[in-house]
Amino acid sequence: MQNSSEKIVEIKHLKKDFGKFHAVTDVSFDVYRGDVFGFLGPNGAGKSTTIRTMLSLIRPTSGDIKLFGKDLQSNRNYILGKIGCIVEKPDFYKYLSAEKNIELFARLSGVNVTKSKIHEIIDFVGLKGREKDKLSGFSHGMKQRLGIAQTLIHNPELIILDEPTTGLDPQGIIDIRNLILQLKNEQNKTILLSSHILSEIELIANRMVIINKGKSIVQGSVSELLNAQELIVSFSVDNIDKAKILLEQASMKEVIDKVEETNILLHISQEKIPVVNKLFCDNDVNVFSIEAKRKLEDYFLKLIKA
Repeated sequence: MQNSSEKIVEIKHLKKDFGKFHAVTDVSFDVYRGDVFGFLGPNGAGKSTTIRTMLSLIRPTSGDIKLFGKDLQSNRNYILGKIGCIVEKPDFYKYLSAEKNIELFARLSGVNVTKSKIHEIIDFVGLKGREKDKLSGFSHGMKQRLGIAQTLIHNPELIILDEPTTGLDPQGIIDIRNLILQLKNEQNKTILLSSHILSEIELIANRMVIINKGKSIVQGSVSELLNAQELIVSFSVDNIDKAKILLEQASMKEVIDKVEETNILLHISQEKIPVVNKLFCDNDVNVFSIEAKRKLEDYFLKLIKA
């Protein structure tokens, strides 16, 4: 459920060509105030190009970009003043301390910020006690957290994070995930989070869009799109023909999604899995394995493989 009806981001029919290469062909989505919005798609889908157009780093070929209710082209400075972002990995001076790096970034950005405010932000991202340490001794995860600290210097309303967990170990991923939730819950930030990992988006986003080959495919609330009741369940059996007949006799012909050599894929709810399993076992059809995927998960995996 969205927290507000106020649209922070409105992208309509965005297109970006680089010569004959069509990086983005038709992307549309809306982000509402208070969202953690998942911007999901396989690598090469056009996510980073879309983000770069939103930050006016590159000019779109066509389409409309509105942020905070205003057109990006004619209100660039006003809009960028309300956005904090990490595109790819954050860059720092590795022989300067965390504190000096943030101080320097603030000066370059024309932001007046006190030392106590810098310490408060560094503390918020979980780096308390490391303010005076040089970046050369920081892990990749610590640099990512300092990158998020950097985005907070001018107190933005919208934070854009492009694949922030790439290259992190499992604990680093959890730390960044928790930090994103803190940004939403404690600082009331709206966050656009780009990722190619569905499970990552599922854990922290309330709304999302999936894009593939430069086009937006599906948009909506994460809970509705990932409804656990809507499953594609694969039964690996020793007699496919008999399994099909049994399902037809049990008035379940319409749930058959696909039949492969040793697998029969069914579109059924979670509760029906033991029912189908019992039907097969009671009629001498051996079941070797059962694998359940949600419809969207199955669909997304097909997109990645395509």
